[in-house]
Amino acid sequence: MKKSNDFVLSFFGLKEGKHIFEYKIDKQFFEFFGFDEFLVADFRVTLEFIKKSTLLELYFSSKGLATVACDVTNEPFELPIEGALNLVVKFGEEFDDDNEEVLILPHGEHQLDLSQYIYEMIVLAVPQKKLHPGIEDGTLQSDILKKLEELSPDKNKEVKDTDPRWDDLKKLLIDKKK
Repeated sequence: MKKSNDFVLSFFGLKEGKHIFEYKIDKQFFEFFGFDEFLVADFRVTLEFIKKSTLLELYFSSKGLATVACDVTNEPFELPIEGALNLVVKFGEEFDDDNEEVLILPHGEHQLDLSQYIYEMIVLAVPQKKLHPGIEDGTLQSDILKKLEELSPDKNKEVKDTDPRWDDLKKLLIDKKK
């Protein structure tokens, strides 16, 4: 995917005050950034843009669903994701994005590419561990889960293959207590 102008906000002609912008984000948007964890993505991003005489205030919020693979079973499931990001844009001598919450644009700049901020807001809202809801409530039927249960150690099963030397030592401890 080539760079899109859909996320470039030209604020030069906007009046001072509050403006609302909405964006639809899909899987292709994330592929541009090389992010391939979403099998399907459908997000709505709302931007509340407040233009003031000396600065710009941007309040992003996102809500949507992403189909992701479970970290345990690799089964795909829909994960609801919500995120928010606040950004203040000031004007200065040169571009500076070292601060996460304050962006400095050079004087005379009249547009801002929002794609990086939208991407980071959504990706950082993804939980570190993605578990299928069927695992948590026990309703998921999967070959991988069956194999994991089969291979897990059974706590009810007694260990029968013990070293006879340890058994003799245990007898000494029991005899000593009597």
